[in-house]
Amino acid sequence: MNRNYFHLHLVSDATGETLIAVSRAVSALFLSAASIEHVYPLIRSKTQLDRAIAEISTAPGIVLYTLVDAELSDVLQRACEEMGSPCLSVLQPVIGLFQSYLGAVSTSRPGAQHMLNAEYFKRIDALNFTMMHDDGQQPENMEQADVLLLGVSRTSKTPTSIYLANRGIKTANIPLVPNVPLPSSVTGLKKPLVVGLVASPERIVQIRQNRLLTLNADQETPYVDRMSVAEEIAESKKLFAAHGWPIIDVTRRSIEETAAAIMDLYKEHRQKQAAET
Repeated sequence: MNRNYFHLHLVSDATGETLIAVSRAVSALFLSAASIEHVYPLIRSKTQLDRAIAEISTAPGIVLYTLVDAELSDVLQRACEEMGSPCLSVLQPVIGLFQSYLGAVSTSRPGAQHMLNAEYFKRIDALNFTMMHDDGQQPENMEQADVLLLGVSRTSKTPTSIYLANRGIKTANIPLVPNVPLPSSVTGLKKPLVVGLVASPERIVQIRQNRLLTLNADQETPYVDRMSVAEEIAESKKLFAAHGWPIIDVTRRSIEETAAAIMDLYKEHRQKQAAET
């Protein structure tokens, strides 16, 4: 497929993460076009903005911005009108909706979402825990986890764990290895939500083969044999069913979609625990 490229300028008075997330989500809907991103973070003065505008003028395109300073917003809007570049404040429609509903005026604080509050430290704590309990490490501490992920090798346990940790959920994961029993403590866990991850044998084999290629390892191994992999997955499903652990098939799911499903299960898990206490 031939793709058309366009310049996408993201101007932010904070880190630009909001703009990047929004623009990429929208760009993904246009398969025939691909953006060339230009990110201008921490724009909080007229001098900084002028430099960004100068760069935009050399490669005109769509301009998205999050600037809470009204004067800077006006300067950028006027400059974009003069050079013929469409310009949009990504947050303003949402801020307007909040103000209308709440009957309150927003506070102009650049980067307010990145304040070092309790939620920030909760995420850092979750990340630390998750990294220390990746790939079956410290199984004796699994009771401290919010979520425990189980699955055979290459079922996206680690990236899913890190994504959940970024949402403040302490996540541990343990690989299921043929002929290696689970730590005895796992079946007796009370606090964590235990989730089993599975995928199609074809998908697992494909990912494992790619991994072996990057390692220049021997391809003649049960690790990538379809029958052996299918048996691994079947045994994992039996294990999950025997303990009543929910199962998520990650074959056609992105990490974000898998994490979203787990977060829904975790919410139900917490509500059930609260009702029992």
